[in-house]
Amino acid sequence: MDNEEILKELVYDYSKFDEVKAIVLGGSSTVKTDDNKSDFDIYIYCIKEPNVNKRRLIAEKYADKLEIDNHYFETGDVFVIRETGKPVDIMYRSLDWIEANIKRVYEEGNASLGYTTCFVDNVNKSKILYDKNGWFKTLQNRTKIPYPDKLANNIIKKNFNYLKDAMFSFYDQIVSAAERNDFVSINHRTAAFLASYFDIIFAKNKILNPGEKKLVQFAIDNCKILPADFEKDVNLLAAGNISERVNTAARMVENLRGFLNL
Repeated sequence: MDNEEILKELVYDYSKFDEVKAIVLGGSSTVKTDDNKSDFDIYIYCIKEPNVNKRRLIAEKYADKLEIDNHYFETGDVFVIRETGKPVDIMYRSLDWIEANIKRVYEEGNASLGYTTCFVDNVNKSKILYDKNGWFKTLQNRTKIPYPDKLANNIIKKNFNYLKDAMFSFYDQIVSAAERNDFVSINHRTAAFLASYFDIIFAKNKILNPGEKKLVQFAIDNCKILPADFEKDVNLLAAGNISERVNTAARMVENLRGFLNL
């Protein structure tokens, strides 16, 4: 069997659990940027997590190399399909949790520091493989409405202030880390700065935040407007020396200020 045939068999096996309401495919497979080294990112939405031993039996049907019931991020099972070498990453999600996230973010307009709409984007772009009683389709339709103005404004306000204008901002923390030659802290705070920076750009363009991978190219391909020197400055901030990072972060904030007409 090829990967697509095995995927259908997997979905059939997991759909037999009474607890399961929907099974969807996410990640690179849904946007056609995957290859055989890319995971099958499978999200199983359930009333409660299915029995671990029964999940193990399903994985062992397809794989010799497996790790069941890990809790590094969301509860998950991972394995490599023995027949094709395709990695499979299965995540179990609570119905109440994902519904609450869509309501809190997309319907009520609550912003986070970075990654605000990532779960909304995940639901929005997921490919439905199994949907008992149409529950997931109903949830997905809630993410298909036009990007709310209130949410965009809240994301921009919260994230822009903390880039540099607020006390103990990300910029302040990058400067302090640079003065201490603390490279671990510099990288940590730079990543946080960039998470908020991209959240702002996507909100201004009213595009859902796709997460962490290939963001520069995604923004170039999908955003109608970008700050001045966008690609050059992001690359300098991510990979420049200490002084370049400090100067670049300050410049990015000012370019963003002009981009936002603040």
